[in-house]
Amino acid sequence: MSKVLLFFRKPLLFWFLGFLAFLGSVGALAAQAEPRAEISETIKDFGQVREDMALSHTFTVRNTGDQNLEVLEVDPDCVCTVSTYDRVIPPGGTGKISFEIKPFSVVHAFKKNNRVRFNAANQPSVNLVLKGQAQRSIEIEPSHIVRFRGGPRDTLTAQVKFTSNLPYPWEIVKFQNSIPDKIDVSLKTERPGKVYVIEVRNKSQEQGHYAGMIEVFTNSIQRPKIVMRVIADLGQDPPMAP
Repeated sequence: MSKVLLFFRKPLLFWFLGFLAFLGSVGALAAQAEPRAEISETIKDFGQVREDMALSHTFTVRNTGDQNLEVLEVDPDCVCTVSTYDRVIPPGGTGKISFEIKPFSVVHAFKKNNRVRFNAANQPSVNLVLKGQAQRSIEIEPSHIVRFRGGPRDTLTAQVKFTSNLPYPWEIVKFQNSIPDKIDVSLKTERPGKVYVIEVRNKSQEQGHYAGMIEVFTNSIQRPKIVMRVIADLGQDPPMAP
């Protein structure tokens, strides 16, 4: 009786072992079937640029796996950066993730980080970097804010120099003074199409505080107006010498 049972058990055992091997091979195949994200470039250095320029760059993503690669999220660290991208990349295919930085969103040394998440186990996320050195389109020296401190009878003046780094002739075409009873404003051309100087002179004879602005209008389409602020604190004049 035991021999008969053993006779029937051996084929059953072999069948069971074979089934386990089959399940293992299916599991191995299933484990291998996955997307893989490959990115050869993760940093774009624009080098020397101007702040008025719109900057754009496209990164390429390759799916070297055998399942669809999904771009789950693109998260720029600045609202000035706009992204567009291919949401699904088929096996063996390539996709694009593009970024654009709006004009006047960068100055001096800049670095914009953009976090991208994938459904890929080999690279679930990556940081795509946009960086460079941005030169101001218009240099304002010493500042766009003029401050006066002194007595009403003091001679209080300030000069603000505007220097253009634009590749075309730039001009200040006019200005508008919001407090003409407090200050006089004049415009001087130092280098036509390049450098201009605005002089501000206090003419108030009263103690106290005042504030206003000077609107500077230019021929630039991207930056047609620059606002200057004027702030004054006029104290009491020292007593006259006998």
